[in-house]
Amino acid sequence: MRPSKASFDSNQSWTDDLETCSNTGIGFSFNQVYREDGTPQGEHSYEDFSCHKKFKPNSYWYAVYDGHEGGKIAKFCFERMTAEIYFAQLNDELTDDAIKDVLRQAFISMEREYMESVGSLLAERTGLMEDIKGLTSFEACRKFPEVVEKLKQINWELSSGTACAVALIFNNKLYVANVGNCRVLLCQTDENNVMKVIQLSIEHDLKNEDELLRLSQIGIDINNLKKSSHLGNQSNTRCLGNYMVKGGYKEFEDLCTAIQEPVTAEPDIHGGFELDESCKFLLLMSSGLLKTIEEVAKTDQINKYIAQCVVEQFREQTTLTGVAQAVVDKIARLHHDCYMSNSSSIKKREDITLMVRNFNFPLHSETRYSTFDSIISSNNALQSSSGQQTLTNSTNRNCFSSTSSSEPQNYRRENGLGPNQKIKSYVDFNDFYVCLEKAKQEGRCPDWLKNF
Repeated sequence: MRPSKASFDSNQSWTDDLETCSNTGIGFSFNQVYREDGTPQGEHSYEDFSCHKKFKPNSYWYAVYDGHEGGKIAKFCFERMTAEIYFAQLNDELTDDAIKDVLRQAFISMEREYMESVGSLLAERTGLMEDIKGLTSFEACRKFPEVVEKLKQINWELSSGTACAVALIFNNKLYVANVGNCRVLLCQTDENNVMKVIQLSIEHDLKNEDELLRLSQIGIDINNLKKSSHLGNQSNTRCLGNYMVKGGYKEFEDLCTAIQEPVTAEPDIHGGFELDESCKFLLLMSSGLLKTIEEVAKTDQINKYIAQCVVEQFREQTTLTGVAQAVVDKIARLHHDCYMSNSSSIKKREDITLMVRNFNFPLHSETRYSTFDSIISSNNALQSSSGQQTLTNSTNRNCFSSTSSSEPQNYRRENGLGPNQKIKSYVDFNDFYVCLEKAKQEGRCPDWLKNF
């Protein structure tokens, strides 16, 4: 039985009763505008939403919604898209294409339901526009200031939209869908135990040549678009919501020549990817994280940079929430430091959300007894080969297995070893101590090893 509309409209979401995926951590940071003295303050309410739920032992759902012009539709989709997938009756007989169609229908359903929900606003807008029909903007402001102000508020509400990236794990297969510029990264190792950073989402913006081609085919002059950073009133070429660039696109000079709605809610969908031991962790993030890194990291290898930050925090934190939050805090701090250095024109940053879904990458508490090489090897040993973003073998070799700190009591008894007995050393630790001293000198040594 689907939840009632009343349950959606209440302050408490029905999704709160669903089981949370315990293998997931969330990090977030509110948007900031920097004052002249460097003190940050919020520019608007938090517009990101995220979801990480376990439906069944073989079914998991993850989503990040990056809202703009308010978080109205981001919250709307956060609640209702979860319901669409939860009640989709996924079963073992469904093919990959059938499951991808379930995801596609969830996006289309969200778009339709949201546009229906703003029907009363559209009717009010139509009436107000009739009141000032035939007047110039100046005349309307002078004669009917209250009407103009109300129209401004309604147009802002109707401009509310959201980018979205979702991931579904069903029967140990991964499916990913997105609209807009949220990003999904899968980090896995290859046959040489080298970690690869694989982007599974598509960025729908004016840098995407396929999107420019699509827009040109419906009558839009893309030469003008290439000079701009926006399509109508937003930067994304696809999103959920935002009636103004969809039903109202004729009101925008750069969109009015289109023969159909230029901004769509049609998602790009990929899957199903078999999840095996090579898959280490999955990352979903809002565009705020990406933009912040672009402004401060001075690198075009954004995916590699994010993966490196996550690996670093896996070695420092004991919880997945700690990992995600530490990455976000580090990047937010770097952004503020960049502003304070007066070395750039940075004035503000957007909301940030990072979701880390772990598969089998060890946390700090799990790596205390892993091989020394895997623990203190430099996380700066990231490289790219043939255009593919990778983490070098030295960073990850043997880091996904751990050994116990002590043998079971029955094992010692069976081998004639008592608590006070000793055996001859059969391991040479010289290399260990050489590497340890080197790591201390270079500042790469974890705190718990510094007293060795």
